[in-house]
Amino acid sequence: MTSEESSQPEASGPLRGVRVLDLSRVLAGPTCTQTLGDLGADVVKLERPGAGDDTRGWGPPFVHDADGARTDLSAYFLAANRNKRSIAIDLASDEGVALTQRLVAKADVVVENFKVGDLARRGLDAASLLAAHPHLVVCSITGFGQTGPRAGEAGYDFLAQAMGGLMSLTGEIDGAPTKVGVGIADVVTGLYATIGVLAALAEVRRTGRGQHVDVALYDAQLAWLVNAATTTFLTGAPPRRHGNAHPSIVPYQTFPSADGEVALACGNDGQFATLAEVLGEPALAADARFATNRGRVEHREALVPILARLFRARPTEAWIDALVPRGVPIGPVRTVAEAFADPQAIARAMRVEMPSALAASGHVSLIGSPIKLSETPVAYRTSPPSLGEHGPEVLRDWLGVDDAELAALAMRGAFRSRR
Repeated sequence: MTSEESSQPEASGPLRGVRVLDLSRVLAGPTCTQTLGDLGADVVKLERPGAGDDTRGWGPPFVHDADGARTDLSAYFLAANRNKRSIAIDLASDEGVALTQRLVAKADVVVENFKVGDLARRGLDAASLLAAHPHLVVCSITGFGQTGPRAGEAGYDFLAQAMGGLMSLTGEIDGAPTKVGVGIADVVTGLYATIGVLAALAEVRRTGRGQHVDVALYDAQLAWLVNAATTTFLTGAPPRRHGNAHPSIVPYQTFPSADGEVALACGNDGQFATLAEVLGEPALAADARFATNRGRVEHREALVPILARLFRARPTEAWIDALVPRGVPIGPVRTVAEAFADPQAIARAMRVEMPSALAASGHVSLIGSPIKLSETPVAYRTSPPSLGEHGPEVLRDWLGVDDAELAALAMRGAFRSRR
């Protein structure tokens, strides 16, 4: 099988021709590399033989094959590993390190999330790689970054949310600090890493010089505290938890309706006046306490119970039908399934079905990319791979190895093509 016969569909995105060696696992790194793959990069995911990416075992649920057997595709793994090819290489062996070095030499980008210092023992740290390949972009994703007193500590999304201040803002007013329901610190870190890689690639194109992109969960978590952080800087006081309400906009929260809950985002005084009219209480907008957002924030304890009583009078859809045409932002509080079933989500292709030979159904359902490009749209080329699925193919494509060398590499244990 030659590179021309590769099972990898030809990329058409803006990053076509860019080769990414993905040494990352779990969520932050894979989010970055999946985004690069969605944009057309050829992403090779290097995994540990036997277990692979940690998230392959994080379940249930798992994809099952036609015989009912559990595959190594968990729901967690599916979320961040499409548009990649998997090769299983043991970085604890000299043969595995040597083979990885050869792959690095053919890469444009390396993404890794090993603890600080781990890769240096193998000669695969950023300094070593950039010394050998000055054009390379090396992105390191860690819990706390490459410098500072916590640089050597392991980092996880939950810790980033806790230590980075997010949990102190999340939860009911009188409740306990609460984490967000998904690994949001990991996801945002992956997005910052993507931005860093793209910026570094632009510099390579301009000057030919690569660089080290150092991204940390802790830094990223602090960065997206946005106005909560600047409010603390201004006042010196810790922000309060507000549940589903907003600290500086009122009304901007959920309210019980006759049959569920509505999420109301009333962002200006004109919208509030319209809201008051539709609610049948236009005098609220004329009340000096509530006429301006500043007043509504100061008097939220008086206003919110009034609005809550009024919203209970009608079902959710009735309020949406009455307010949306009048320009008042309001929507239902939905489950995940309901969110993806919305006609808007369908129109924006936010759920995609991809062929998968591993699944009994012949396909897997994945989240669509939110990046919509007019000229070079995202392409869903390959579904998340099984462990080591593409080992021989990758070595032929990237390194041009022939059958004899392929057999020799396998014999020496440099890679494993299947679990």
